[in-house]
Amino acid sequence: MSEAVNQSSPLESLHIELGAKMVPFAGWNMPVQYTSNMDEHQAVREAVGVFDISHMGQFFLQGEGAEDWLNGILTNNVKKLSSGDAQYTIMLNEKGGVIDDLIIYKMAEDKVFMVVNASKIDEDLAWLQSQLDADLKLTLSDDSLNWAGMAVQGPDAVSAYGEVLGGRTLPKRNGVDVWEENGQQVIVCRTGYTGEDGFELFTRAEDGEAWFQKFINAGAKPCGLGARDSLRLEVCFPLNGSDLSPERTPLEAGLGYFCALDKPFIGSEVLLKQQENGLKERLVAIKYLGTGAPPRAHYSIHDKEGKQLGELTSGVFSPSLKEGIAMGYLPVSHAAVGTELDIDVRGRKFPAVIVKKPFYKKG
Repeated sequence: MSEAVNQSSPLESLHIELGAKMVPFAGWNMPVQYTSNMDEHQAVREAVGVFDISHMGQFFLQGEGAEDWLNGILTNNVKKLSSGDAQYTIMLNEKGGVIDDLIIYKMAEDKVFMVVNASKIDEDLAWLQSQLDADLKLTLSDDSLNWAGMAVQGPDAVSAYGEVLGGRTLPKRNGVDVWEENGQQVIVCRTGYTGEDGFELFTRAEDGEAWFQKFINAGAKPCGLGARDSLRLEVCFPLNGSDLSPERTPLEAGLGYFCALDKPFIGSEVLLKQQENGLKERLVAIKYLGTGAPPRAHYSIHDKEGKQLGELTSGVFSPSLKEGIAMGYLPVSHAAVGTELDIDVRGRKFPAVIVKKPFYKKG
């Protein structure tokens, strides 16, 4: 991929026209909000919102043995996928640390579509290429700059899809559908990063603004990165680079469900040993016990005697719950639900407690 310094989304001119506040994010100029984080967050929880996700990476892998090869690299069991299925999975280094968490989509036999995090595009591509054997007849391509992407999320997402594409049915949950529109490929994936129903639509870059506008016309509120962050944190979806890192394993992050330890993959021996010996630290959900300055990443976490135990990896004021919520890694000895803590915010301590994940559930 070409240099990733403040690249422009193919939807940028539309964002500016819609009044978005643009900020640098993962080497891209992206909308952080249009009206307010609160309005946009609530639109997704109560109706439907649309996000620009064009900054995320799109890889294509095809060739005989593609799934077998991926299965030796990624944590989840790729062999369980049928054509049209999607799967959340994780790519580890040899020490069991997280390089990236991603979603793969089986488009056809021996053809896989991969959506990776924006800040990890170059690193992911280099890591995957380093694992390719010259004897394998596989083609791995990074097609990220040629695509626009948008996520339509919320309880009214299905009706918005029907209004825009009345003759087409959404794929099943954790599924993918591919078709051609005016000679250009369109990919629709029914996954999400908000805890709501919804889908992602990927189209050629030059068609992105038109599709984004169609969903706005169908009732979707344009939403920025601010709302995306509070939505995902309410349901405890991890953010790579914050809650996930090369120094932490997916078991420590509470993602063991997505690690098929009955098959070998890069880093699996480390996870097996960690499973056998027990974890030393765990990513926990923490909420304020009262009001206070919104929690943020890197604020220190202390026990009630004042000893620092760790620091927050993510934090935000929850628009749905009207309270401060956060995640952070703590020693297992202090990671039980109900453990009371203090969060240090610029020298001032705010009482908090470990709670069961997720913070927010529908209903």
